[in-house]
Amino acid sequence: MATIYDVAKRAGVSPKTVSRVLNGDAPVSQKTREAVSAAMTALGYVPSHAARSMKSHRSGLIGLITGAISNADEVAAPAGLPELFIVQGVQHVIESSRKTLLISDTGGRLDRVPALVRTFQEHRVEGILYVSDFHKPLDVSLDCQGIRKVLVNCFDDAGTPAVIPDDEGGQYALTKSVVAAGHKRIAYLTLAPGMEATRLRMKGFCKALAEAGISHDPALVMATDLYGSPGEHQLIWDTLDKFFTLDEPPTAICCGNDRLAMAVYGILRKRGIAVPEQVSVVGYDDHRLISETLYPALTTAELPYSAMGARAARLLLDLLADPLAREPDAPILVSGQVRQRSSLVAPNLDQNNVISLKGRTEI
Repeated sequence: MATIYDVAKRAGVSPKTVSRVLNGDAPVSQKTREAVSAAMTALGYVPSHAARSMKSHRSGLIGLITGAISNADEVAAPAGLPELFIVQGVQHVIESSRKTLLISDTGGRLDRVPALVRTFQEHRVEGILYVSDFHKPLDVSLDCQGIRKVLVNCFDDAGTPAVIPDDEGGQYALTKSVVAAGHKRIAYLTLAPGMEATRLRMKGFCKALAEAGISHDPALVMATDLYGSPGEHQLIWDTLDKFFTLDEPPTAICCGNDRLAMAVYGILRKRGIAVPEQVSVVGYDDHRLISETLYPALTTAELPYSAMGARAARLLLDLLADPLAREPDAPILVSGQVRQRSSLVAPNLDQNNVISLKGRTEI
């Protein structure tokens, strides 16, 4: 394997001059630079990144811990979209920074995280990004003193820099669009109780109703997300039965994610209820394999995973560029857009068209 001394001998320069060409830390004539480059090509010389890192005390490496690779096929995950999109957002920013992203997958086992952190420390990474599978408190210890870290899609009580989705703002904007279409009886099929997204989105939902002067009716809210388990479909069916046997049934249904909205489409169709002519339906996530292929196309709120990954990567790079930089005082919220499609229209106020399942039985 060729060394810097072999390159220097072939180019007719000193090893120090070759070093200057490699590091770009001192002026070198264009003729000398071309001679060194030609010598490296002829000898197949590859600079030692490790040696340069020891000299500069900066490895140029960024570590990322995720479960995106091992969990990529689990379409029923609470996130609705695979965290792989977060990783793609990170990679897009890191690749333009002249740093290298090292990705380690947990294999779905949180007990592996401490070992992955130690491995990154051994490789002298400059910073670590930890990506959670859905918005929640950090559920594992990240003991990496002296290394900058940023949490993505999660947060902790220690004030570690974090980037999370604006769940409250997203549901608020989505519900406002439903209200703006003219709906006053709006049902909500939420994600599972206890999830951070459920709590925050419920706040956004109620805020939008209150601003419009619409009373919040608890009878129109039900948690139906069972992560795709066999009982979920029946729970949604029973919930819709309950909604449409009310004296004032809903004219629009908000769903906690696009997968729930897809199930609602199917059940309403079996019940002979047309979307959106009789009931408007909106989702959450903008999982485009669902939202753009359903008929009618689904109005939904974007869960901005790629943007979150990019924002987290930029935050980490900024912190690394300035060791004295102040960390954010609170998690950074990233907002998505409301994607207006055909499933949301003005309510049909024709009294002859009021939906009621009273007295109807499932065939």
